Amino acid sequence: MSKRERERSALHSTITRIADNMWGTLGSWDFNEYVLGFLFYRFISENLSSYIKSDTSDKFDFDYATWSDSVAKRRVNEIIKEKGFFILPSQLFENVCREASNNENLHITLRDIFKNIEDSAELPVVDRASIKGLLSNLDVSSSKMGLTTEECNKKLVKLLQAIGDLPIGRYEDNDSIDLLGDAYEYLMTMTMYTRNSGKSRGEFFTPHEVSELLARLTVIGKEEVGNVYDPACGSGSLLLKFAKVLGKENIRGGFYGQEINSTTYDLCRMNMFLHNIEREKIHIALGDTLTGSEHGHHKGLYKARAPGEAPKYGYYSLFEAEAIVSNPPYSTEWDNEDPWIVNDPRFTPARALAPKSKSDLAFVMHSLYYLSDNGTAAIVLFPGVMYREGKEQRIRKYLVDNNYVDAVIQLPGDLFFGTTIATCILVMKKNRPDNRVLFIDALKEFECDKNKHKLGDENIKKILDCYAGRETCSYFSRLVDCEEIIEKDYNLSVERYVESEDAHKVIDIKKLNAEIDQIVARQNEFRSQINEFIAELEGEESLYRQG
Repeated sequence: MSKRERERSALHSTITRIADNMWGTLGSWDFNEYVLGFLFYRFISENLSSYIKSDTSDKFDFDYATWSDSVAKRRVNEIIKEKGFFILPSQLFENVCREASNNENLHITLRDIFKNIEDSAELPVVDRASIKGLLSNLDVSSSKMGLTTEECNKKLVKLLQAIGDLPIGRYEDNDSIDLLGDAYEYLMTMTMYTRNSGKSRGEFFTPHEVSELLARLTVIGKEEVGNVYDPACGSGSLLLKFAKVLGKENIRGGFYGQEINSTTYDLCRMNMFLHNIEREKIHIALGDTLTGSEHGHHKGLYKARAPGEAPKYGYYSLFEAEAIVSNPPYSTEWDNEDPWIVNDPRFTPARALAPKSKSDLAFVMHSLYYLSDNGTAAIVLFPGVMYREGKEQRIRKYLVDNNYVDAVIQLPGDLFFGTTIATCILVMKKNRPDNRVLFIDALKEFECDKNKHKLGDENIKKILDCYAGRETCSYFSRLVDCEEIIEKDYNLSVERYVESEDAHKVIDIKKLNAEIDQIVARQNEFRSQINEFIAELEGEESLYRQG
């Protein structure tokens, strides 16, 4: 086991221990929010201390935790300008944690600290993300933490000490950032199936193996990209895979996402900060992506017009993404009757809107609109989207006729939390060199992980190698001409193009009959021998009676 694997194992064990101690009281989702909140508190405390230490021009002791509050206040404006927030030395996580067991009013202390941090946080601006709002909903005086002040404080002490014990190393170490992100991901995984509430939170969390496959599909052959984008970003796990796959320094543009749920939106922002993404590169918006896109989709001069055509008043986009990944909600309702939606250039090219009760292809059209000419989009979809007739068929026709569909990948079932459905991935590109579509049947490419399936490293490699090489491989993949797809009424189901391996053995009837004849002959021979043996026994018995 490598050093990194040992660290990760120790980290997961510590988180599991916290869960065993506190889960029954809080309930899994509340537990998750508290642990993530306190983990974030530790992160920003260490982040600020690291910033002070790295400022060699400072005349004071570099250990910010030892400063007096009065000295620290002299730099409050400078620190807020640079970091976007301020924490007094006495209110840093390590100092509060050290004195927690002796503080009879710990819940009040923490409440005031979180309020002070929130008050100091600068408001979000165009070019910088803000932590504002990420601690405001953390109610440390809630009855969930205990019915009495004493009970509440005991739980808060346990939580602080457990978070302080998490083996994530020093903030200055690069591995520390990775482990903070890993702690977040592990917590999210633990919470998908709650032990007490029976709720699933899988709608905003994509398993990291699937996230990695999607990210790698969009950056094959590239060492760096411009903007990366997820129009239904959930907790941000998909977007952050680009930081792992390419390195965050190789994302030249920014991390763009939009999320409709306010709680999940905060989780995504927190996740970005925990992975130490530069504030200038974080662009996470709150709102309904389909009815109110927040990234460069403006009412004004419409950019999509033929050469020489007069400008039209409508929508235009200043934003493009080179890599788009998404796992949008499956077959949910959307407002496709809004007058602006009917004339929205994201959707009008297909001359059909996704059905009101099935928004899947609306997300596809939205992603295509923002995809750059040299970009790739990989989107997880419900399988029915690929074969249903009506409006969805007309949208698929538009995608195929305009040569946007690069590949369709059938995934195994039971990969995602909250559903056992075997989903698929639609890969889209613009300016493709030919009109052939690669279909990959990865239905059997999985490993068993407790009661779920997961994509193993070898499974992911096999899919990526096949996609990169655009190979036809018996029973696994096939490169299909556009004409065949048209003949099949624009059905994009993988099973229509990739033959399934026949599990039945080919039987040679003549050989089988010969074997049966041999068996019958042997059977008759044995029967004759048995009859002879019985006759001998009966003869001996007759002689015995006569004697």
